[in-house]
Amino acid sequence: MKYDVIRSRRRTLALEITKDGRLRVRAPLRTADAAIRAFVQAHEAWARTHLEKVRERQASSPPPQTEADIAALKAKAGAVLPGKVAHYAAILGVEPTGFRVTEARSRYGSCSAKNSLSFSCFLMLCPEEAIDLVVVHELCHIRHHDHSPAFYALLASVLPDHRERRKLLRMPREE
Repeated sequence: MKYDVIRSRRRTLALEITKDGRLRVRAPLRTADAAIRAFVQAHEAWARTHLEKVRERQASSPPPQTEADIAALKAKAGAVLPGKVAHYAAILGVEPTGFRVTEARSRYGSCSAKNSLSFSCFLMLCPEEAIDLVVVHELCHIRHHDHSPAFYALLASVLPDHRERRKLLRMPREE
């Protein structure tokens, strides 16, 4: 099995699947190559399973390639999301201080400490149920700026099926 090794001042060995579908081993500076090979062999089943999942995800939903594609997603987000934010904000009794659409590829949404919401345009590639989940999730952060039991209780009060909806989320990966 092919892999890259990154050595650093860490204490343990770890496996990681990169966004582009490669296996990476993170190792302490003085770990012997034989120990790294043994570690990879011991975790080969896990690595193969997760590499296959990444490759399937990349094949099923390639990321938008052109600026025009991204501009179209941003326009759609700008048209769809404000209505959803207003709808769910009224249900939750909260009011965001701001709203913007970004090209973030690592997260679908965020809520700042000042209660301003940001959403990735790539959220528009997800099913409607998943879009609603991200909107409600970020609005819940206005009341609870953490992922405490109270946060999830508030989320469940609006979307009781939030765990099933979460499975619909898939971030596009950069090639």
